[in-house]
Amino acid sequence: MPFLIITTVIWSFSFSLIGIYLAGHVDPWFSILMRVGLATLVFVPFIRIRRAEAKSALAFAAAGACQLGIMYLFYYQSFLYLTVPQVLMFGITMPIYITLIYDLLRGDALRVGYLFSALLAVVGAGVINYSHPGEKFWFGLLIIQIANFFFALGQVGYKRAMELYPLPPLQSSAWFYCGALCVATIAWLLLGDSNGLPTTGLQWGILIWLGLGASGLGYFMWNYGAGKVDSGTLAIMNNAMIPVGLMINFLIWQETPEWAKTLTGGAILLLSLWVHKTWIISPSAVRR
Repeated sequence: MPFLIITTVIWSFSFSLIGIYLAGHVDPWFSILMRVGLATLVFVPFIRIRRAEAKSALAFAAAGACQLGIMYLFYYQSFLYLTVPQVLMFGITMPIYITLIYDLLRGDALRVGYLFSALLAVVGAGVINYSHPGEKFWFGLLIIQIANFFFALGQVGYKRAMELYPLPPLQSSAWFYCGALCVATIAWLLLGDSNGLPTTGLQWGILIWLGLGASGLGYFMWNYGAGKVDSGTLAIMNNAMIPVGLMINFLIWQETPEWAKTLTGGAILLLSLWVHKTWIISPSAVRR
């Protein structure tokens, strides 16, 4: 849980940094390639090919390709059509994807209790982020939902891979980033524009931070933390970054929040976590 909380704070800055300084200014495909590439460089030294079976390596690489590779392809595009608060708002369906995908990967019947706590978290985030749809609402919604699906598929896939093929965290993360780098490289070669490279030191600095900090350190801690909690808690924590991200956006860029919605939605989010921990899962039999 502490790893998920720390990562939530780290990632909450990314939304505003991308939406304000990179989107529309720097080629999104280059941003993705540099971000994933830097993160990969950090973990490549930990690969131990002789110790890794082909199945385990492919499993973690596939998780990275989904969670960090394909997700970014849609995520970065969404900032061209949506504001930062809208991108945050449209992430409220993440708990549902995580709960459903995790049950499907395990071959289990759908756990209604888990879905209930996830839906309660969605309600809380929805209260915070509700706004009237604009002209690009539906297209933006479609793009971010595809990104949400692959983000959920990747992190649940990583959690499932750790259950089936337990590797040291640094080694599994190395394969994870290699999978993401394959997707990012192909996207850059096919769609990248060399005329859209960063032009200011600030843009380069943001990309370096996103690569080493948000992606490198962030995804390592998030996936490691995801392996320590049940899927219901993981689903709820995905929405915890929404109010945190909004508060950072409000404080740094001096936007005035709708305090009634923010506080009410935050209270519902906390309630969903309490309900899940107290009533949905049994302390003596937590299903991982």
